[in-house]
Amino acid sequence: MTSERTQDLAAWQQDLARAGYIAEPGLVAALLLMLDLERPLLLEGDAGVGKTEVAKVLAAVRHTRLIRLQCYEGLDAHAAMYEWNYQRQLLAIKLLEHDDRGIAEKEQDIFSERYLLKRPLLEAISCDQPPVLLIDEVDRADEAFEAYLLELLSDFQLSIPELGTVHAVSRPLVVITSNGTRELSDALRRRCLYQYIDYPDYDKELAIVRKKAPGAAAELARQIVAFVQGVRRMELQKKPGIAETLDWTAALLRMGISVIDKDGAERIMDTLSALIKTRDDRVAFPRDVVARLAAAC
Repeated sequence: MTSERTQDLAAWQQDLARAGYIAEPGLVAALLLMLDLERPLLLEGDAGVGKTEVAKVLAAVRHTRLIRLQCYEGLDAHAAMYEWNYQRQLLAIKLLEHDDRGIAEKEQDIFSERYLLKRPLLEAISCDQPPVLLIDEVDRADEAFEAYLLELLSDFQLSIPELGTVHAVSRPLVVITSNGTRELSDALRRRCLYQYIDYPDYDKELAIVRKKAPGAAAELARQIVAFVQGVRRMELQKKPGIAETLDWTAALLRMGISVIDKDGAERIMDTLSALIKTRDDRVAFPRDVVARLAAAC
């Protein structure tokens, strides 16, 4: 790697840190390649590891808009790309009843851009300045929806039957996230750069807590991260992510807990609603387990 490229990586890592995101070198390199090659970036990993935050901080660093498409089961092209403003169209049809023009001319007027409602994908390719387009939790949508994405990701254009092909005014920076709940198609993966984001190690999570929760004393921050790291090593349905770590930090501060030790296990248990998010997992934290985790901090 050239010294110039190394400097670019270091500068980007600092820019991301100033924007509030502690990024590992591999992710920084993937973001730089995304910009250089103009390719979408697919981020995969468990829920709560900070995938969505990457798109938010990228938009902040680039001083551009963030356009988010939240995927869900049953998401279709109209909800993601465009819809027609049917109420305005019906009103226009009523007003055109006494218009002497032919049917084809009237239809052309009705199906014009002024009656088009832009949804996230169409909005993203219509911006003058390239936005960051976040396609969040794509694995929640079904496989058919992935086929709609391929045209956008390949040629940055969308086909609207009534209007024809809409080409991108500018090329958005596309970040796609997946929690891995189902396997994505090879066609989608081929069009993307790829980065897996894992749960942070101790040092990275400590840096995040110090950055995001400056109100926590240095020793308490170290104990919080040690406790959470111990929790993640347990067999749980839902391991706490970074967001839960920060929520728990806020809860401890709100409850006036300044030290984590086995003697304070009862008070710590009162704050676990911010850290443990399922009923079965909560059962796995009786007082003796909390005391053991606290003693190890």
